[in-house]
Amino acid sequence: MSADQSSLVSRWKTAISDLRQGRAKRRTYVILMVVALAFLAVLPFVAGNYWVRVVTGIFMFATLSQAWNVITGYTGYFAFGNVAFLGTGAYVTAVLVVRYSVPVPVAIVIGAVVAAVYAMLLGFPLLRITGHYFSIATIGVNLATREIAFNLPSITGGGMGITMPLMRVSIQTFYRYIYFGMLGLMLLCTAAVYLLMRSRTGFAFRAIGADESAARSMGINTTLYKVLAWGFSAFFFGLVGGLYAYWFSFIEPPMVFNPANAIKIVAMTYLGGIGTLPGPIIGAFILEIISETVWGRFLELHLAVLGLIIVFVTVFMPNGLLPLIRGESSLRALVQNLRERRL
Repeated sequence: MSADQSSLVSRWKTAISDLRQGRAKRRTYVILMVVALAFLAVLPFVAGNYWVRVVTGIFMFATLSQAWNVITGYTGYFAFGNVAFLGTGAYVTAVLVVRYSVPVPVAIVIGAVVAAVYAMLLGFPLLRITGHYFSIATIGVNLATREIAFNLPSITGGGMGITMPLMRVSIQTFYRYIYFGMLGLMLLCTAAVYLLMRSRTGFAFRAIGADESAARSMGINTTLYKVLAWGFSAFFFGLVGGLYAYWFSFIEPPMVFNPANAIKIVAMTYLGGIGTLPGPIIGAFILEIISETVWGRFLELHLAVLGLIIVFVTVFMPNGLLPLIRGESSLRALVQNLRERRL
């Protein structure tokens, strides 16, 4: 056998080995996903109401982080005021249910559509600015939307808030409904992002995030696609906001337009791995469990710790925990990075 033939055989063997390893990894991922979903499906029937509520909150923040990841992680625009659309979805849902007796599922969908349209209308002027100017503008959007809710007492209840009717079932049954509703939103959002990022629209999002000027030179209407990315993100924020309002049955402006939620979403996304599909979910599970079991005893330090986590991850672990979980990085590499960046 000649040297060229040996090299060709060696390449074929390597390719076949890589293919088999890829199939084995995919098979492992599928098995893990099935086991995880089976566990989550059984959990509300065997766990107490406290842990059902905690895991429901994890699903909620995982969905919000996944949706926020589209405009920030993929498209590259740091939308720090996205909680405005959470509040919009919550208030539209509550008003439709309380004032107009619209069925809750229909009201939630309408609230999400209104939140998406609101984001897209704001997006055409705001998404023409970049960097920290855009981030500051989104904070202003959240504050302005909160003030609108405060100053329309005849519709929103103003500072007194608005109370939604309770479902006529036991507390445990109600918690299970909300649990599976939030789980469904998390899965729906993740599937939507997965499909979106494999479409031409997703390619445009990634191109803008990588180099907006280059994307524009390729003929991509960057403003339009940025608006679509923000609208997509706002739609799922609105869905979560509507279900959140029904879960707590009472909402008020400081509750649904809370900037602290934005900080948690940022920390979760960066911790898991920004710009990746599983990263926001991983970050939400880790951070929310820690928050409930440890930080709940130190309320004053909660936001400070979140801020430190964001700084630490962005400086020393810019890709989050996902490379460690996948085995693409190691703790030794992290320690080495810490030593190299030591002041």
